[in-house]
Amino acid sequence: MRENSRSGQAHAFRLLLVDDDRELVELLSAVLRAEGYAVDVALDGQRGLHLALTRPYDVVVVDRGLPVIDGLDLVARLRSRSVRTLALMLTAMGGVDDRIDGLDAGADDYLVKPFDLGELIARLRALCRRAAELAAVLRIGSGQLDLQQHEVVLPDGERVPLTTREFALLRALATHPETVHTRSALRRTVFHDAPSPSIVDTYVHYLRSKVGRSVVRTVQGVGYRLGAL
Repeated sequence: MRENSRSGQAHAFRLLLVDDDRELVELLSAVLRAEGYAVDVALDGQRGLHLALTRPYDVVVVDRGLPVIDGLDLVARLRSRSVRTLALMLTAMGGVDDRIDGLDAGADDYLVKPFDLGELIARLRALCRRAAELAAVLRIGSGQLDLQQHEVVLPDGERVPLTTREFALLRALATHPETVHTRSALRRTVFHDAPSPSIVDTYVHYLRSKVGRSVVRTVQGVGYRLGAL
């Protein structure tokens, strides 16, 4: 379970702010980073959707009136692709029907502008606690690895069961998605120094056969890293 700096842990919760108000985004980014969060920013809905689909976040904070793709559509698209990242709507549209529309689109919380900064931070703390409790998946591009069921969840929602060794290999790659893992390191940590020198390549082949070649990337002359779905 990850904790932010208020709990003294090393790994910050990751937030994505999607809002076209540059002054507000700059203010919130500075405040939230000071609170210990890792913060990315998108100034339009299309960029926000791209980031939310390709990077792991604990919470996405989304304005409704966004350029290119509006906030409701952004959250609905995430949910349609089985992205479970918690979403907080932060918007000036505060009518009852507006709040209902936001929650029905897939938002997990709704806060109306103008807002109290302390309340926003408290709501984010609550959402991050919930995200940590629900963090039973690892992102693989637009898909996920279900850590409880040992299944890959494809972008269309289809679930693919994995064997114990297939799951262990994919989990090792997905836990450190930016790392290039050598074959010897994977053989040692995942397969406990199995005698077959080709065991890593064999199980990479099995994974690709089950869920698609793009799930594991080959780095020539080095080893493997996580791909995408």
